[in-house]
Amino acid sequence: MVTRAAWEHMKKQKFGRIIMTTSSSGIYGNFGQANYSAAKLGLLGLANTLRWEGKKYNIAVNTIAPQAGSRMTATVLPQEVLDMLNPSYIAPLVMYLCHESCQENGGLFEVGGGWISKLRWQRTQGAMVGRPNKTMTPEDAGMSTQDPDHLKFLFELNEDFCTLPTYGVISAFNSSGTAFRGNPGLNIDFTKVLHGEQYLELYKPMPTKATLKNQAKIVDILDKGSGMLILVDVTTRDEQGDLVAYNQFSTFVVGAGGFNGKRVSDKAKNTVPAPKRVPDASVQQKTSIDQAALYRLSGDYNPLHIDPTFAAMGGFKKPILHGLCSFGIAARHVLKTYANNNVTKFKAIKVRFAKPVIPGQTLQTDMWKEGSRVHLQVKVVETGDIALNGAYVDLVEGAGSAPQAGQVSAGPGLPSNAVFGQMAQQLTPDLVKKVNAIFQWNITKNKKQAAQWTVDLKTGSGSVYQGTPKQGKPDTTITMSDEDFVALVSGKLNGQTAFFQGKLKITGNMMLMTKLEGLFKGQQAQQPAGPALLSDPVFAELGRRLPSAGAAIRKVKAIFLWNITKDKKQAAQWTIDLKTGSGSVYKGTPKQGKPDTTITIADQDFVDLVTGKLNGQTAFFQGKLKITGNLMLMTKLDGLFKEQASKL
Repeated sequence: MVTRAAWEHMKKQKFGRIIMTTSSSGIYGNFGQANYSAAKLGLLGLANTLRWEGKKYNIAVNTIAPQAGSRMTATVLPQEVLDMLNPSYIAPLVMYLCHESCQENGGLFEVGGGWISKLRWQRTQGAMVGRPNKTMTPEDAGMSTQDPDHLKFLFELNEDFCTLPTYGVISAFNSSGTAFRGNPGLNIDFTKVLHGEQYLELYKPMPTKATLKNQAKIVDILDKGSGMLILVDVTTRDEQGDLVAYNQFSTFVVGAGGFNGKRVSDKAKNTVPAPKRVPDASVQQKTSIDQAALYRLSGDYNPLHIDPTFAAMGGFKKPILHGLCSFGIAARHVLKTYANNNVTKFKAIKVRFAKPVIPGQTLQTDMWKEGSRVHLQVKVVETGDIALNGAYVDLVEGAGSAPQAGQVSAGPGLPSNAVFGQMAQQLTPDLVKKVNAIFQWNITKNKKQAAQWTVDLKTGSGSVYQGTPKQGKPDTTITMSDEDFVALVSGKLNGQTAFFQGKLKITGNMMLMTKLEGLFKGQQAQQPAGPALLSDPVFAELGRRLPSAGAAIRKVKAIFLWNITKDKKQAAQWTIDLKTGSGSVYKGTPKQGKPDTTITIADQDFVDLVTGKLNGQTAFFQGKLKITGNLMLMTKLDGLFKEQASKL
């Protein structure tokens, strides 16, 4: 009530300081104090709102949670404690928060006994559990798929459903054991068996549905002194007999060496050491405590990976992770980093299992790219041990280059090009000052990146241009399809709806998107309600190339208004202003002055006219080109059209 009574006076005098008093019971809760704690926390909620309401009037609102001796605590606390909690220790903070020089606003402070602490809310990074066009359920909160791009490997109804390349090992794994049957002298103690190395080569992408036939054979046995190394080749074919995959399993049997056998083999797929330079890329992934138990479902039931007693017999303190699990994780890191999870780009992988991994440890895959080969090494972050070494992934020739800044330009014929071009005309100093951020837009077409645009509202007076940011890094990166972007800017698609449907993907500072509403609203007034026009990107391109136009064009000093029709109805208006300033091309009627010449033409005919497919005089006499105002000025545009025709 006191705050309400004082509020209007503070607004009038453009100054005010308000201190709310909550308590630890309100902040943290307390037994038997439901009413009291709810009321106390309610004061904090009121203060949090008033801080924003009063900010423009120089009214600051803060909250304290004091700890001080009172009549309530006199009977429950010793006198020496009450002396330490003298109310006089609260006063200095209150006086500071009331002073005109204090800039604190919206703060929450615990104070007592000479101790002061400022509290803050902290939000975790969180995880997106919603999926496009799907109703969220309570089960969604517990799902473990962190990357939506991985759904195509997990969900059989996903439109991009495919099989991970490393599944080529799974289909061959059980068959590899058949090679040991009926071989005299191979009396193997399976508590001493370790997976030494693995090679996999695909001859075509692994199918999502097939009947596969595997043929295994021992191709060599090597004496490594401390153990025996057995090389088993497995070939995999489909129903048609076509070769799908080739595997080489290198199995090491501890303590079975010393039989005077050969140490090397020309049948072995050899490892290759990694380059001696800083990795080109690194990816970390923490395994779960249950990683080995989960991996058993792939068909590797070796008790070494789940039974502590069996693991101890093999010399391990606890069950270790399957080497092929680490192998699969590393392959996924390479596939994501250098092939954008495109399984058709995968050719082969070779690894050596150097040291065991304990479930729950974090794996770091370091990668070096040389041509179509990606060398890799996997390290256990917690111990520094190298788990996989001498490893590499071969990609299909020409694949695997990580995208470089500025590589993607605006694709031809994208309606979004015209929108970005018009957006550049809407920039104002106030908008740049208000937003103070850089936005990178990744525009897609048919699920492939087709263009990149930067809306820089931080540097200088602001700018909109093709490509990635020229200065600094983007504060927010947005990925949308061309069609959805146009719908968003024109107001046909709601931003929140687009986000939760998966049509709008945002990384970086998500809240900055709300600051673009002013720019979008300016666009909505200029966007036609009809479908995207072929002429839109042509006008936008003319505007971008106008500064480099010849001297003759800059001497025209006239304003042209273009009425573009579609199905005999007006669909858009564009202005080519060669009179004001250095010239401009923008959507809508002239911002300054009246048009010297007004031209009406169909959307397709305009494109043909500019690109030279349609002659101007022919179009005029056929009634395709209607002109009012200064007819002769049209001839002066010929230079602009001819100069740009080859570029459009």
